[in-house]
Amino acid sequence: MSTDYYTRIEQGRMPASTPVLEALARALRLSSDQRAYLLGLAGRPPAEPPARATAEVTEHNRRLLAQLATGPALVLTRTMDVLAWNPAAAALLTDFGRHPVRDRNYVWLLFNDPVLRSRYRDWADGARACVAHLRMHTARRPDDPRLHRLLARMADHVDFQRWWQAREVAVHASGNKRFRHPLVGDLALDWDTLTSATAPDQHIVVWTADPGSASEHRLHALAARTAAAAPPAPATDPGNDTGTPHGAPGPA
Repeated sequence: MSTDYYTRIEQGRMPASTPVLEALARALRLSSDQRAYLLGLAGRPPAEPPARATAEVTEHNRRLLAQLATGPALVLTRTMDVLAWNPAAAALLTDFGRHPVRDRNYVWLLFNDPVLRSRYRDWADGARACVAHLRMHTARRPDDPRLHRLLARMADHVDFQRWWQAREVAVHASGNKRFRHPLVGDLALDWDTLTSATAPDQHIVVWTADPGSASEHRLHALAARTAAAAPPAPATDPGNDTGTPHGAPGPA
């Protein structure tokens, strides 16, 4: 590939073929996530179908959340709107029900809710990973109105803007997080993402602890405290602007 040919591609004066993009990814030593982001920006592979303006939690996801007694779990969209949660998630992270529907986005809360922010022992790492996830979403669905509304609301956050402009991209389906809870102390939890075949825009994120570990005992203790306490308000979905309960299993 000549320098002139590459310059014309970079300046947008000619389209790049898939083989050329693959060659650039190899030459630049891009990660698999960065390669997928590059191909998405160039229109390869075909774009995903347009995102729905609202998302209704499926019955299967409702039942799954309700049956997870000690494992904190959330139902999130690809733009990380919080559609539903179980009592364990509210106890571990924050009471999502006390926030207006429009604020129930995990990224927004991670930067704006002091309770959720304080629960992360490595807040900067977690927040930066969320920003990288959103940046990846721009290649998949660049016209997603939910994404653009969120970006507009985050315009005044210095850390968010700094990490957004860094253009880091990543897709994390699992990992581990360390939390510091005022009632039970430190917890080291693994998290995994489950995607519904009937609602691919919805993801269930579940946190678990190693069997027999101190974190497992603390997670069980937190669940016991939660069960003994009065339940907060039920969850609603982001499209339900009236605040009326949508039937998703919030902390109840």
